[in-house]
Amino acid sequence: MDADSRHRIAVLVLPGVIPFELGIPFRIFGKARSAEGDRLYEVFSCTPEPGEVSTDADFPIVVERGPEALAEADTILVPTSYEMGQVYKEGTLPPALAAAMLHARPGVRWMSICTGSYLLAAAGLLDGRPATTHWRSAAHFQALFPSIAVDPDVLFVDDGDVLTSAGVASGIDLCLHVVRRDFGAAVANEVARRSLVPPYRDGGQAQYIERPLPEPQQATTTAARAWALSRLERPISLREWADQESMSVRTFTRRFREEVGISPGQWLVQQRVERARHLLEGTDLSVDQVARDAGFGTAASMRQHLQTALGVSPTAYRRTFRTAAVDAMAGAFGGR
Repeated sequence: MDADSRHRIAVLVLPGVIPFELGIPFRIFGKARSAEGDRLYEVFSCTPEPGEVSTDADFPIVVERGPEALAEADTILVPTSYEMGQVYKEGTLPPALAAAMLHARPGVRWMSICTGSYLLAAAGLLDGRPATTHWRSAAHFQALFPSIAVDPDVLFVDDGDVLTSAGVASGIDLCLHVVRRDFGAAVANEVARRSLVPPYRDGGQAQYIERPLPEPQQATTTAARAWALSRLERPISLREWADQESMSVRTFTRRFREEVGISPGQWLVQQRVERARHLLEGTDLSVDQVARDAGFGTAASMRQHLQTALGVSPTAYRRTFRTAAVDAMAGAFGGR
């Protein structure tokens, strides 16, 4: 697969960029491969004024490509910057930045990490739409852009052609979500494995939960969670689950909540929904068989849980995903 047929992602680098966030799209999209081993994305950086760009660390970086590179992009991603000045204070774009963004093609997909959402908002790309940003900036963001439906409690918001994420590491979740949306669960899961990060955290998961960490000498529920994941297709009682850590049910439930932030039962349903999604996306198993393999037992039970979690039935989910995946693959391999 040659470079011209890959999905092109431009990372718009602004002065004061956080190096960690800048590296996320290159790591996640840069590692996405087809079953044949071909790279699926072409990722490149650009900036309004090419040359040396400051970062929030004690070193600058050099970005060689200017704003005209945005015209080549299928997706434009904006990591946060600590020097957005006018954008952050007034909610408007400086002339040079506004001129730079005019190079973007109509219909391009926009993404932001953390307070990179301010730039999308200042450009009018979020007017009347749902979005998120870092929880510490959510109130300010909403006050500055009252027409946006700000959700401060989620990891990311996918509104089709505009996607926003919360602080820092949620940018990983967003990028993995996009890989999954573009090319399927198998590709996204392989990228996650290579990067040693969780393959999936739902965009609706709370971005900030204040809870104590267990003391270093305390037993944890890590092994029990791994045990449960290895047998999702079977019934799991709380008693036998707690036995994996030699704890009482009460202690296990309390410790589980301390470590994960939700109850064991809620976590188990989340994992089964994720298993069902993977099977619906990547196999031709019947809905009844998917329900059994995911541990729901019956198609009716799985339908109820998927409707609650995703708002769609298993059949509708499979149909919608496969249509999008086929179109994405056709675009990726069919040339530009």
